[in-house]
Amino acid sequence: MKKILALLALALSLSALAADPVALTIKPLSEKKVDRLPSGTLYWRIENVATLAAAQAATGEWGLATESAGKVWLFTLGAAGGSTGAGAKVAEVGPIPRIDAKQFLLRINEARGVPGAVTPVHSHPGSEAFYVLTGEQSIQGPHGTLKVQANQPAAGHGADMAMRVSSSGSLDLHSLVMFVVDANRPFSTPAKLD
Repeated sequence: MKKILALLALALSLSALAADPVALTIKPLSEKKVDRLPSGTLYWRIENVATLAAAQAATGEWGLATESAGKVWLFTLGAAGGSTGAGAKVAEVGPIPRIDAKQFLLRINEARGVPGAVTPVHSHPGSEAFYVLTGEQSIQGPHGTLKVQANQPAAGHGADMAMRVSSSGSLDLHSLVMFVVDANRPFSTPAKLD
C-alpha cells in the first residue's frame, strides 16, 4: 500500500509540473526610440561585427548593437539589400509590417529556454521578427504555428496579434528577437488566443 501511495504522489507531482510549464527567459539587449521609420518596405538586416565599439559606431539612426552568444551583433532597420560595411551579413528578415505611431521603439530581445519553455499569451503594439541561434522556436497565433529553426530568420505577426512563444525543439532555445513597436504603449500586454 505504501508503494501505491508513493507512486500516486509521484504521479500527482509530475502532473502538477506538466500543468505549470517552465517560462521562456526574455532579456532586453538593446533599444532606442526614434521619431520616424525608414521609407519603403522595411527589413531587419543582421550583421556580425568584430567589436562592440565598431558596431555602435555603425548603428546610424535605425541600428542597434549588442552582444550575444559570444558574438557582436548589429541590427539595422531599412530597405532590403543594404549594408553598413561594418561587418559580415548574417541574414535579412522581412518584410516587417509598418505601424502608425508618434514615436517608435526599436528593441532587440534575447529569448532562452529549455525544450517546453513557453511565454504567456501576449501581444505587442508593433511587429516582431526572429533569428534563432540554437534550438527551435514556435510562435503560436490565431492563424496557426510558425516554427523557426536554428540559423533561420522569420518575420512574425503585426501589431496587437495574440501569440505564445515556446522552445519547441530537442535542444535549448537561444534566439534574438527584433521589435518595431509604438513607444507610447505598453511593450507587452496579456492576451488570449481564440
